[in-house]
Formats: sequence, structure tokens, C-alpha cells
Amino acid sequence: GIPMRAAVPGRVYLLAVLLTLVLALAGCSVGSSYATTPLSPYPTTAATSSTAASTATTSTPATSAPACDPATATQTYAALSSLAGVNSPRIAEIKKRGYLIAGVSADTLLLGARNAQTGVIEGFDIDLVHELAKAILGDASKVQLVVITAAQRLPKLQDGSLDVVARNMTMTCTRWQSIAFSAEYYHAGQKVLVRKGMTASTLDALATAKARVCAPTGTTSMDKLASFVPKGAVAVSAATHTGCLQLFQQGQVDAITGDDTVLAGLAAQDPYAVVPAGQQAITAEPYGLGFTTGDKVFVQYANRLLEDMKADGRWKAVYDRWLAGPLGPAPTPPAAAYGRA
Repeated sequence: GIPMRAAVPGRVYLLAVLLTLVLALAGCSVGSSYATTPLSPYPTTAATSSTAASTATTSTPATSAPACDPATATQTYAALSSLAGVNSPRIAEIKKRGYLIAGVSADTLLLGARNAQTGVIEGFDIDLVHELAKAILGDASKVQLVVITAAQRLPKLQDGSLDVVARNMTMTCTRWQSIAFSAEYYHAGQKVLVRKGMTASTLDALATAKARVCAPTGTTSMDKLASFVPKGAVAVSAATHTGCLQLFQQGQVDAITGDDTVLAGLAAQDPYAVVPAGQQAITAEPYGLGFTTGDKVFVQYANRLLEDMKADGRWKAVYDRWLAGPLGPAPTPPAAAYGRA
């Protein structure tokens, strides 16, 4: 027979191969998305398929969005006259659950980012989530924040695992085909961030210089950047704006393009980066809160809340807290555009 000792190396080799495969698969799953992040005592396990299934059975049929052109992409459903006595399946589900589940960013400084000292996710978008939780549940802390990438915003709403997405999401006709938006809550514009001293300070100039420019996957910023590729720009993608900043700091890209709000947060993290003054925004980026298409009343509820915040000074207070420093005095809040059926 074969001596036992001779068989050991083969077994060791087989075990090593299997272990390598397991570790590789584990690495892929970890890198595919962010982890769920709670900001309160409410368990992260709540955002499961059971929640999605419950919502799917109680929600009203989806309302198909009418065709629109970019000029009317901000048009949404008329705000309710009051926040009281609302008949919304999703709001009923939130009240039964006891907390609001929101998809957010954890690496977009000023809008939604984890505070390195406290571990708490905070920013303009996060304050809106807390206001929505307070309106529905009477307690602003009753929220569960699920950290998602830009590319995950629509899928996570469509599968019902989130109540709302507050992640600097631009309202577009294409996105209206699969989700619903609140009224516009902030108006941003796409610009570029470059190294201090760099002469090219616009996408046109960067394209002429054949510069490498980064934007996150699944964003309108990347869509616009792609239109400059024929002019010479080299488009580089990353999962998040933080990923772009890392590539920028490593010298793998020459510039980053994105909303001015996001770029201001990136520049605050790098003393050698600057958003050149005086550059004109090349796009209009109206931000809206994202919802599923199955509960129109929930969107109208959020629109009532936004109207109240703009009128009573809460919107300005949120702006002053997060954006006044890098972007200047608060502008007039964007007016809501209603009329969507």
C-alpha cells in the first residue's frame, strides 16, 4: 500500500487551494458594498428581505412616471396640506417597525460622512433624515442608516430594503422611471477639483491636456465626464468620491469632477487640492430624496415636511451648520416644482 506519510503533501496542497478560494470569495463579498451602519439602538438586521416583502404586500400599485425632459425632472407630487392623519402604507410600516431606514453616504464630507472622532455619520443629508424621522415618529434619533454607494441608490430602493435615500442624488428623467423623488431640497452644480498650481481648471482644459479625471460610478458626474472623453479627457472611475480622492492623492488621476458640495468636502481633506474659484458649473444638479414608486402619499408627506422646513428656518439652519463655511451664505431654498400626476 501507499505509506500514510506520502499522502500528506497532496492533502495539504488541496486544503491550501480550497482555503485560497474561500478567502478570495470572502474578499469579493466584502468589497462589493458597504456595511449597514446604525446610529441608534435599532438593529442593523432590520433592513432585510422580510422588510422588503412586507412593504411590497402593503404598498399601493406603482404610479408610472410620465415622460419628461430635463427641464421638468424636478417636478414632483404636490405636498400634502398637513403632516397629520396621513394614510400611507410605508409610513404605517415605519411606525410599526419603530424607526426609519435610510440609505446614505458615509464618506461625503459635509453631506454624509462618518465623524472620525465620534464614529457618528453626520452632514446636511443626514439632518434631513433625522427631520423625517422626527416628523413620522416624534423622535429624530429613531433612524437606521444604511451606508450605500452611489450605484446602489436605485437598486436598494427598488428592492424595498430602504424607506428613503438621502445621498446627494440628482433628480433625472431616467431615474424617475424606476424611483420617485421628493421636491428639490438643494441645487448643486458639477465642477472640478485639481492640484493647487495646476493651470487647467475646467473639464474643457483638462480634456485638452489629456488629463486623467475621476468620478464615481453610477453618477451624473461620470455621465458628463464621458462626454469629454472624445475631446481628450481620460475618464477614471471609483466606487465613491473617497476612492477618487485616494487615486488623486496617489497621483493616479489629475483631477476629480463632481458636485460643488462634494468637492468642497474633498478639498477640506487635502491641503494640496483646490476647487478653482470662478469656474462655472457645467451642469445643474437638483438634489431630491429618493423613494420607491409604490407609495405616492409618502413622497407628498416628505414634500410637506420640506415646505415647512424652508418656511420656518430649519432648512437654513441645516445649511448654515454644514455648508455656509465652504460655500458661503445660504441661498434661497430651491422652490418646489409640483404637477406630476
